[in-house]
Amino acid sequence: MHTAIAAEPPRSPDVEELLRLGDEFTFALYPAESCYLLDVSELEAPGVTVFVGRDEAGRALGMAAVVVKPDGSAEVKRMFVHEDARGRGLASSLLGAVEAQAAAAGVGTLQLETGPLQHAAIALYERNGYARIPNFGPYVGDPHSICYAKRLAEVAAL
Repeated sequence: MHTAIAAEPPRSPDVEELLRLGDEFTFALYPAESCYLLDVSELEAPGVTVFVGRDEAGRALGMAAVVVKPDGSAEVKRMFVHEDARGRGLASSLLGAVEAQAAAAGVGTLQLETGPLQHAAIALYERNGYARIPNFGPYVGDPHSICYAKRLAEVAAL
């Protein structure tokens, strides 16, 4: 299966459906106050790039966003792959696109938050070089959040 990954506006065809499925998945696992999902308007903000993976027919199978903040830090948000497309490397490819975008923006370290019940996500991040860090920002003190970071110097050198 060939999947093309490109930056797209968050209101692109099928992307809002991926957002809905991601919301459904997350809210089934965690209490609402522990769900830190960006909505479409937040994904349209300056400094946010949304990457979408589409199959040959143009169907959106997965997405990931990077939020580059004014302080020079960046965070992975809205990483989600449709259940039909899991286990094929799409999430790692999306993560690579996010990392390249962050590195191009001069970001030294990329951070992210996930939940302790998301074992596949945790395995993905660790397999891709992310290390567990103390919870940061809004995630401090939330027992439903675990945070990771990766230095991007090696990505920028590619």
